[in-house]
Amino acid sequence: MRRPFDAAVKQHGATVLRVCRAVLGPGPDADAWSETFLAALKAWPELAEDTDIEAWLVRVAGRKAIDVVRGRSRRAVPSDDLPEQRSTLGVPGTGDGQVWEAVAALPERQRLAIAYHYLGGLKHTETAEIIGGRPDAVRRAAADGMKALRRTYGAGGETAGGAR
Repeated sequence: MRRPFDAAVKQHGATVLRVCRAVLGPGPDADAWSETFLAALKAWPELAEDTDIEAWLVRVAGRKAIDVVRGRSRRAVPSDDLPEQRSTLGVPGTGDGQVWEAVAALPERQRLAIAYHYLGGLKHTETAEIIGGRPDAVRRAAADGMKALRRTYGAGGETAGGAR
């Protein structure tokens, strides 16, 4: 028997948020997060019992985040209003927002490969199905992205300038 939907939200909500932030880059990510769980709630009763819930939610989150990006490009941005402030929370449970800026600065393919594989826990083959391409190319993109992040933060988690 599948557990209640709210338990899935509690267990996988942070992972979905990390994926949304990595795919969307800087800016609001709550839209993609909430759209992910609204879509998941609608599909929940028909979901197969043996479904890997986390992997499924990561895929839904990726699609919803892409929908948000597409929607941004279609809407006019009012100039009289103040822009929304970026989240200062960073990774849930930490206070390091700089890492999200570094992830957002990566080329799109590297950012998506890192979001789905490292943050979402999907295999490279599953990631390749989502973003297109072959698994070995996705593996390379993820490795290149991690290499760039390591250059920025070094092995000890410090930025290249020495600050944390």
